[in-house]
Amino acid sequence: IIFADDLGYGDIGVHGGTAVPTPHIDALARSGVRCTSGYVTSPYCSPSRAGMLTGRSQTRFGHEFNPHVGNESELGLPLDQRTIANHLKDAGYATALVGKWHQGFDKPHHPNSRGFDEFFGFLVGGHNYAQHRDRDPEFGSGHSHNMIYRDDKLQKLDGFLTHIFTDEAISFIERTKKNPWMLYLAYNAVHTPLEISPKVESRIPASITDSDRRGYLALLLGLDDSIGRLMGHLKETGADKDTLIFFVSDNGGSGRKPYFAYNTGVNTPLRGDKGQTLEGGIRVPWIMRWPAQIPAASISHQCMMTMDVSATILEAASVLPHPDYPLDGISLMPVLSRPGYAFDRPLYWRMNHRQQAAHRDGNWKYLKVEQQEYLFDLSLDARERANLSARYPDRFESLKAAWHAWNAGMPAIPDDATISLGYGVENMPQR
Repeated sequence: IIFADDLGYGDIGVHGGTAVPTPHIDALARSGVRCTSGYVTSPYCSPSRAGMLTGRSQTRFGHEFNPHVGNESELGLPLDQRTIANHLKDAGYATALVGKWHQGFDKPHHPNSRGFDEFFGFLVGGHNYAQHRDRDPEFGSGHSHNMIYRDDKLQKLDGFLTHIFTDEAISFIERTKKNPWMLYLAYNAVHTPLEISPKVESRIPASITDSDRRGYLALLLGLDDSIGRLMGHLKETGADKDTLIFFVSDNGGSGRKPYFAYNTGVNTPLRGDKGQTLEGGIRVPWIMRWPAQIPAASISHQCMMTMDVSATILEAASVLPHPDYPLDGISLMPVLSRPGYAFDRPLYWRMNHRQQAAHRDGNWKYLKVEQQEYLFDLSLDARERANLSARYPDRFESLKAAWHAWNAGMPAIPDDATISLGYGVENMPQR
């Protein structure tokens, strides 16, 4: 599972991005299936990852906020939830997390306690890229500097984090190649801080003068290079044909100012950004590759959600979910093996920030932001400009009622719950 961080929908070549080439991500798409309607369970970091890791809606178990500071025993993925790593470890797989965790900090919440045999990365929401072994570790609210861990041991490193994570991922694959394995490779690229690796600086077009955009594109170049290195290693070892790969972003790009995670990400042709239930915040780059099962150069328009990743992996590995933790996700195995296969499934979102709610059913989408409500036909209006609620009142009321029925089955948001998303969301749809 390769998770990018805050990657813009429109910044990769197969989605029309032209600022810098992304040949390795594009090649990954051409060798598998590119999914045009792939969604995350939440439009920002930790809840999105919790939904993917558990195969369940994070709303169901109350993990709707980023864990920053406070009582560490209460911060992070609830301890009564099982991850995909728990399931596969129990089935005999070697499991590893390389990169960003962001599911809690204390020992019970640590990756090694949540099914991962190996952990190499950072525990919080963001981290600097340029590593210097002579620098002291630093921690701020939600971000850390020079605090990379191997399991529970702090590391002293030199180099650039994207490359370091790729080295570690290849090392894990090489060490465990004789056994079944699962790797969750959670890059922090292209999340802030927008640092530039000397290895890619000369490849940023001189015509791009905005320093933030240059930093973002440098991180994207490094991410694409790393995908190329990773795929090259799999091919050299002959493991690429029998390895199921997911490439997904944890949420949409963050292209709004002022905003603490502003990274210039472009979500064209979608509207909205990270932190919003507009399409640009929740519909993300999504590629799946498995030559043994997936025809190359496929495109799927099937609506899917990151909680489907766990369900798909468990079916592929012939592992049954734990009966006490029924999955909300649906296995995508039929989508992988049968081009053009489609099934109906509604998607729901709830987000306390600005009281956002969303429900997609087919091409129709219900959206609520504070007290404003909308109905969009995404087949005609991916940018969500035309509010059709007055034109199709029955459809609007049906989708709204379905969202409320879903929400009634979820725990209520605590009155004292807070969300840490920096500045207020801008550019919501207007009447």
